Amino acid sequence: MFTGLIADMGSLLSVERGDDGATLRIGTSLARAMAAGDSIAVNGVCLTATHVGSGEFEAQAIRETLERSTLGALSPGDAVNLELALRADGRLGGHIVQGHVDGVGAIAELREEGFSRVVAVDADHELLPYVVQKGSIALDGISLTVSALREGGFEVSLIPETLQRTTLGRAVVGQAVNLEADILAKHVQRLLEVRA
Repeated sequence: MFTGLIADMGSLLSVERGDDGATLRIGTSLARAMAAGDSIAVNGVCLTATHVGSGEFEAQAIRETLERSTLGALSPGDAVNLELALRADGRLGGHIVQGHVDGVGAIAELREEGFSRVVAVDADHELLPYVVQKGSIALDGISLTVSALREGGFEVSLIPETLQRTTLGRAVVGQAVNLEADILAKHVQRLLEVRA
């Protein structure tokens, strides 16, 4: 489990692709706190570290993960949001994030409002019932609050700290982003379906 509070912005050092998936090698200062077998969220996707070296780690992503997230489009040199799994004695400062991507959205608009930047995101209609104003959503693993709903999507407002510490500070219109809806909303929806 994760919180959506990004601990480091790492860099994809290399990617080895094969028929079954890919091995990602990522440079990060978090490596010193990691061991092989640890879970780590990479742009919001929960992966397992298969090897940890000095200032870097490797993780494998199966073909389904590459197809259902933005990880398949990464190239060496790309920045990635990283978060280590939450410890049982840790603080839940964001919201409950599983690292299970529900879909890929696209940035539709960027605009400045005071010291914040508003990011409008288009999302698949299957995901939108789980998105509520003032509710939580994870974009590329970042825990954010939905500031507004819009036709075909939603908006979030980013403070300067988020822009500086995450890849969303470099975001451009048209960019694909991993989306994970609030797990509580998904459970409520499932319970309502079962009772119907």
